[in-house]
Amino acid sequence: MLLSVIMPVYNEKATLEKIVSRVLAVDLGDMRKELVLVDDGSTDGTRDILAQYADREGFRVVLHEKNGGKGRAVRTGLEYCTGDLIIIQDADLEYDPEDYPRVLAPILHDKADVVYGSRFKGEGRAFLATHYYGNKFITFVANILYNTCLTDIETCYKAFRREVFDKVRLRCNTFDIEPEITAKVFKNRFRVYEVPISYSGRNFEEGKKITWRDGFRALWTLVRFRFMD
Repeated sequence: MLLSVIMPVYNEKATLEKIVSRVLAVDLGDMRKELVLVDDGSTDGTRDILAQYADREGFRVVLHEKNGGKGRAVRTGLEYCTGDLIIIQDADLEYDPEDYPRVLAPILHDKADVVYGSRFKGEGRAFLATHYYGNKFITFVANILYNTCLTDIETCYKAFRREVFDKVRLRCNTFDIEPEITAKVFKNRFRVYEVPISYSGRNFEEGKKITWRDGFRALWTLVRFRFMD
């Protein structure tokens, strides 16, 4: 089997090589990996690093001329990936690729079509309070609207069977891609599992990009896709 790792990249010069190395180092047995690196208009020298991967086997490097947001980068990545399974990986060091086997296991054992890696069930660095309670509230709203019991819909680590995207068409361009995925996964009645993952969150001084404005956008996205599409 082939795992496609979609990695949106925006101004991650300091961490890009490290996270790519960690992805490559993960032991998935007989499963092969391809990395789809989508640069979303970086201006800090990240593209110079990406150039070294452009011609390497197992890599696809795609460049956006302008910054369009994480959602836009994920959507571009879906156009280029060819794997049987898909996982989304941020280009910083907040999420540990060593969790891949745990996240992929329910799909490989035919228990799930989609798996969420929950930061609230696993171990890791303490959250910023605003992000912790904001995530909890957004997840609570999602659970009410879609009649489920997840603990972390805003997690980056979501794994999918490739066939999920035969039914799910994503539209969002920014961080609202996360609630959109949740809305459409549950509206299409896919089997969803949630597993614990580790998490080492950054603060804003270290490069964290999501803000309170994205929280309000996430709530609106959940409501909009519950009643309209």
